[in-house]
Amino acid sequence: QVQLVESGGGLVQAGGSLRLSCAASGRTFSAHVMGWFRQAPGKEREFVAAISWSGGSTYYADSVKGRFTVSRDKAENTVYLQMNSLKPEDTAVYYCAARRGGVSRGQSSYDYWGQGTQVTVSS
Repeated sequence: QVQLVESGGGLVQAGGSLRLSCAASGRTFSAHVMGWFRQAPGKEREFVAAISWSGGSTYYADSVKGRFTVSRDKAENTVYLQMNSLKPEDTAVYYCAARRGGVSRGQSSYDYWGQGTQVTVSS
């Protein structure tokens, strides 16, 4: 079992930055691929970024590429999402998720989910 708790969301002006954290419990955390997803009001949840179990490979949605960076600290059992140059369209609830196996952009393939953290970007 892996339990995930996100933090770091908040209100920020357009052009600003936030860093989301996802703290994981469970001895097998390091063996899991970690993903970040988001859901804006009235929209379906979408893929944002993912990182391999080793941390050596990262993947991003086109909409955030060059602005967001995903990383993981195995010693701290934590995954981060650094978000720079934020735009109003980045406003959403952000979720972290974990899965065994290879990296995937499909939310249905993730086994464990956090409760989400709200990010609001004002114009």
